[in-house]
Amino acid sequence: MSLGLELLAAGVVGVVVGVVAMLAFWFSDRDQHEVVPPPPPELDDAATEVLTVLRSASVVLRRDGSVVRASAGAHAFGLVAGDRIAAGPAHELVEQVIADGETRDAELELPRGRFGQGTRVVQLRVAPLGTSLVLLLADDHTEARRVEEVRRDFVVNTSHELKTPIGAMSLLAETVEQAADDPETVRRFAVRIQTEAARLSALVQEILELSRLQAGDSMLDARVIPVRVLISDAVDRARTGAVAKEIDIQVGEESDARVWGDADLLVTALRNLIDNAIAYSEPGTQVGVGTTVRDGAVEIAVVDQGIGIAQQDLPRLFERFYRVDPARSRDTGGTGLGLSIVKHVVADHGGEVTVWSEQGKGSTFTIRLPLVVPVAEDEPAAPNADHEEGVRR
Repeated sequence: MSLGLELLAAGVVGVVVGVVAMLAFWFSDRDQHEVVPPPPPELDDAATEVLTVLRSASVVLRRDGSVVRASAGAHAFGLVAGDRIAAGPAHELVEQVIADGETRDAELELPRGRFGQGTRVVQLRVAPLGTSLVLLLADDHTEARRVEEVRRDFVVNTSHELKTPIGAMSLLAETVEQAADDPETVRRFAVRIQTEAARLSALVQEILELSRLQAGDSMLDARVIPVRVLISDAVDRARTGAVAKEIDIQVGEESDARVWGDADLLVTALRNLIDNAIAYSEPGTQVGVGTTVRDGAVEIAVVDQGIGIAQQDLPRLFERFYRVDPARSRDTGGTGLGLSIVKHVVADHGGEVTVWSEQGKGSTFTIRLPLVVPVAEDEPAAPNADHEEGVRR
């Protein structure tokens, strides 16, 4: 081959190599600058925002059961374990929806935690979300269920309690009618009718009082009240019953403490405690009422030397219609609502009521209310479980 042809061939090869190199560089540069779009999110922003503002706890899952998103409430309910729905009824419900795509609702009783026997009632709704996701919504219905049960029990118990005196009065009236020719029998049963009528009237009054407490705000007419006035009024109203049973009511030194609240309601609550102390004390004993000021609160204690209360009855003592000894309550005219009224009144005033009792040694009920203004911490001590012997001597 001549030198000219060789040079021509070399030139062609050089051009080809250069073109190839340029093309390679161009493709490489394009690949480096080309932005690969990210995969679309499984849950778009709009759906996320909606789930964020919902009051319901929420969990979004893939069709394989793994969790895409779970709210704090869902974790608090124990619905999520790791990246899955926790084993149990909720998991089974989710599996059914994943299997057939049908929306399902269920009310489940779930444990409150890993330990203990506490449970919560949770309303669940599980539904498909698009084609690849499943949505679980959960609402805590524990309080609603509790309120419903309380209302139902209240209606049942009220009906039962009203039936007893009404039935007794009906029978007594029938007996009086049959004994019209026997004045002594008529008088005796007329007294019984009056007793049952008084019991019925007291029961209706306490039912109305309790209903009023639960239906409205008891602090609408609140004002500053000296504690000594509350104690004086309550003791005066209970004095007649105490005299009838020859029970002496001892009141401690007057306190300068003042509280904020409804005077009538607080006097009613305190009188209920004093009446209870009188009713369950033997004739010739004492009932003590005194005050203690500590930690920004005033404690009003009512101490008796009565029969006392068994330890197993103490947790239920403030339940409506609960009576430790129903037979004795009938004898004393108790309705089983007095302590429930005390609890509601004190709670509405931002306080609490507690009880100490031992069978055969008496009971101490203590109302604790916040002070309006602090007073000296050296107030006279009230008779209570720690130093009750001074009252009982």
